[in-house]
Amino acid sequence: MSHMPSMPADAVIADLNKFDQYSGTFAERLLFNNRLAIVAICLLTTLVLGYQALGLSLNAAYEKMIPTGHPYIANFLENRKQLAGMGNTLRIAVEAKDGTIFDAEYLDTVRKLSDEVFLIPGVDRPYMKSLWAPAVRWTGVTEDGLDGGPVIPDDYDGSPQSLEQVRINVERSGEIGQLVAANYKSSIILVPLQEKVAETGQRIDYHALSQRIEQMREKYESDKVAIHVTGFAKVVGDLIDGLMQVLVFFAAAIAICTAVLFWYTRCLRSTLLVVLCSMIAVVWLLGLLPTLGYELDPYSVLVPFLVFAIGMSHGAQKMNGIMQDIGRGTHRLVAARYTFRRLFLAGMTALLADAVGFAVLMVIDIQVIQDLAITASIGVAVLIFTNLVLLPILLSYAGVSPVAAQRSLKAELQEANDVAHKKHPFWAFLDLFTSRRWATVAVALGLVLGVFGLVVSFQLKIGDTDPGAPELRADSRYNLDNAFIVSNYAASSDVYIVMVKTSQYACAHYSTLHTVDALERELQQLPGVETTSSLAGLAKTASSGMNEGSLKWFEMPRSQEMLNSIITRAPREMFNQNCDLLTVYAYLKDHKADTLTSVVNTVEAFAAKYGTDDIRILNAAGNAGVEAATNIVVKKANTQMLFLVYAAVIVLAFITFRSWRAVVCAVVPLMVTSVLCEALMVWLNIGVKVATLPVIALGVGIGVDYALYVMTVTMTHLKAGMTLSEAYYKALLFTGKVVVLTGITLGIAVATWAWSPIKFQADMGILLAFMFVWNMLGALILLPALAHFLFRPQAQVAQA
Repeated sequence: MSHMPSMPADAVIADLNKFDQYSGTFAERLLFNNRLAIVAICLLTTLVLGYQALGLSLNAAYEKMIPTGHPYIANFLENRKQLAGMGNTLRIAVEAKDGTIFDAEYLDTVRKLSDEVFLIPGVDRPYMKSLWAPAVRWTGVTEDGLDGGPVIPDDYDGSPQSLEQVRINVERSGEIGQLVAANYKSSIILVPLQEKVAETGQRIDYHALSQRIEQMREKYESDKVAIHVTGFAKVVGDLIDGLMQVLVFFAAAIAICTAVLFWYTRCLRSTLLVVLCSMIAVVWLLGLLPTLGYELDPYSVLVPFLVFAIGMSHGAQKMNGIMQDIGRGTHRLVAARYTFRRLFLAGMTALLADAVGFAVLMVIDIQVIQDLAITASIGVAVLIFTNLVLLPILLSYAGVSPVAAQRSLKAELQEANDVAHKKHPFWAFLDLFTSRRWATVAVALGLVLGVFGLVVSFQLKIGDTDPGAPELRADSRYNLDNAFIVSNYAASSDVYIVMVKTSQYACAHYSTLHTVDALERELQQLPGVETTSSLAGLAKTASSGMNEGSLKWFEMPRSQEMLNSIITRAPREMFNQNCDLLTVYAYLKDHKADTLTSVVNTVEAFAAKYGTDDIRILNAAGNAGVEAATNIVVKKANTQMLFLVYAAVIVLAFITFRSWRAVVCAVVPLMVTSVLCEALMVWLNIGVKVATLPVIALGVGIGVDYALYVMTVTMTHLKAGMTLSEAYYKALLFTGKVVVLTGITLGIAVATWAWSPIKFQADMGILLAFMFVWNMLGALILLPALAHFLFRPQAQVAQA
C-alpha cells in the first residue's frame, strides 16, 4: 500500500546527512538506528530456529481429534479400559482372489501376517482377533449339550479333513459377517491399538505404522491374495504420506507469488527480499513449534502456506511505499523509515485481524483445531516482526532498482494526471458504485446473493457427506479398501457402541437384558444400521442352542440360572469383569452425518423413555460414536465461532474507524461472502467437520484486510471534505492496486491446493480461494455502494 494521505507530504531527502536520525517514534528510532544489530539478531534467530525446525515431527494423536469435554466422549474415556479395542482399531481384510479362505496356503498367509502384526509396537495384543486367535471360538449343540473350541483347532495340519473342520467351526462361530465374509472369500484381522506404546510410553507414530503395514501388504500380496486395510491409524498414515507432497505446493505458491509480485513491481531485488522475509517467517514458525513442544499434524500443516501468502501480500505494501519514495529521489533509508511510519499501524491492525480469525478457533473443544489456532497465531506474531520490521530494514540497505522506481513514479504521476483530467477506465468503473444507480444495483445484488446463500446454507451438513475417509480422494487406496470391507461384511468398520451401566453383577439380570434387547430392535429398524450385537442377542441364540437348536426357544430365558450359565461362555467384549457394564454394538453402513444423527436421536429417545437409575443407557463409544460426538461439537462450534469472529472484527473495525457506518460498510461484504461460502460447500457436497471448520474463520480474518485498507483511505479523504466519489477514487489509486494484487496472490496460491491428493486440503484450497476473491470484490464494489447510502454524499458536498 502506498503512503497514507493523512500524513503530510514528506520532504524528499536525497542526502542522508540532512535527515534527522532521531525523528519518528521511539520504536522507529530503536529499530532503524540499530539496523545492523537487528539484522544480526534476525540472522542468528533464523539459523537457530532453522536448526530447531529439523526436529519438527508430523504426526497425529487419536485423542487430539476428538472433543474430550463432550459428555459422550467423557462416557467413552471413563469406561475406556473396559472397552479395550473399541476405539482406535485397524481392520486388515485378507482376500482370497481364487477359491475361498478354506485353503491351506491362504490360512498360512493369514497366520504369518497375524504373527507379524501382533509384534507391531502399540497393538493391544490381548484384544487382537483373527481366525488364528485362541479367543475366536465356536459353540455348537451336541447330544451331550453345548460344545466349543477355537475356530482353528490345535490339531490343524492343513489336510483336507482339517480344512473341512475349520469350515464347520467357522459356520458355528457366529463370526460370519464379522471376521469372515459371507461369501467365504476373505477374513479380517482385527487390530486394536493402545493409546500409547506400552514399551516406551510414547504416542504411536502413525506414519511409521502405516509404512510398516504397507511393507507387509507388499510382502504378502500375490496373484492369490489381496490385502485391504482400514482404520484411523491408516487414514492418518495415508494423509501424512500425501502431505509429503506438500513441498510441491509450497514451491508452487512461492513461484506464483513471486511471479505476480515481480510483474507488479518489475524489481527483482526487492521482490526477492519480500519472498525472503516471508520464507524467514515460515522458518521461524517451523522452528518455534518443536521448541514450544508442538508438532505439525495433517490439519495444521497448511498453516505455513497461509503465513507465507499473508507475508507476501503485506510485504508488497511495504515495497510499494519505499519504491515510490525512492522514485521521487528520497534516499533508500529515509524511504524505508517513511514507509515504516505510514504503514506500521495499518499493517499491525490488518495482522491483528488475521490473528483474530485464528484465535477464535481456541473456543472449539477439539485439540487438533486448538493446535491449529496456536500454530497460526505464532505465524502471525512472527509476521509482525519479519514483514513490518525486518523487511523495511533490509529494503533500507538494498533499495529498489532505479528503473523500477522511475516506472513507479511515472505511474503515480500518470494517476495524479488522471484525477485532474481523465480517469483510468478500471478505477473509473469501480468508482461508478458510489453513484445512486450503480450503488442501488450493487446493494440489491448483494442482498439477493446474501439471501440466496443463506437459504442454501440451511442445507449444509455437519460431518461427513461421503462414505469412507472424506479426507482422501474417492479413488484412493484407502477408500477402495473401505468399500471392499463395507460390501463384504455386515460388521462394518463404522461401529457405534451404546454403553449400558447397571449395579454390580446386574448386567445379566433379565430386566437388564430385556431393555437391551428392546434397544437393539429399535436400532435394527434404522436404514443406516447393518446389524447389531449384544449379550441380549447372544442369550437368545444360546437359549435356542441349549434346547437342541429349536427356534421355538429363540427368546430371552427368564431363568436366572440359565442366564448365568450363558454369560460364563459369552465373549468378554460384551460385558466387563464386574458385570456392571454392557455394550450394544451397532454396525453402520457408513458414518455420514444423517446416519449418525439417526442413531444418536434413537438412543437418546430410548434412554429418556426406558432409562432408570438402575439401568443407565449412555452414548457413545466406537469410532462412529466418537464421530457423532465430534459432529455435535462442530455444529455448536460453527455458530459460536462465526459469532465470535464477527464480534471481534466489528470491535477491531470500530476501534480503527470510530464510525458505525464505516463498520457496516466493511463487515457486510464479509457476511455475504461467508453465507455464499457455506452455499458453495453445499454445492460441492462438503460437510462442516474438523478439517473444514477453520476455513470460514480464516477467510473472515484475512478477508477483512481489504476493507481496512480501502475504508481507511476513503474515511481520511471524507474527513478532509471530499465527496464520496473523490475519496473512493483516491483510495483506489493508493490501495486499489495492492488490494487486487493481494486478492489475486492469495487466491491463486491457495487454489493450487485443488490438485492435492488430500481431498480436505483440496477442499480448503477451493473454499479459501473463493473467500479471498469474493472478499476482494466485496471491498471494491459492495463497500462503496453501502457507503453511498450511509455517508450521505450531499452532506459531504455541502461540507466541502
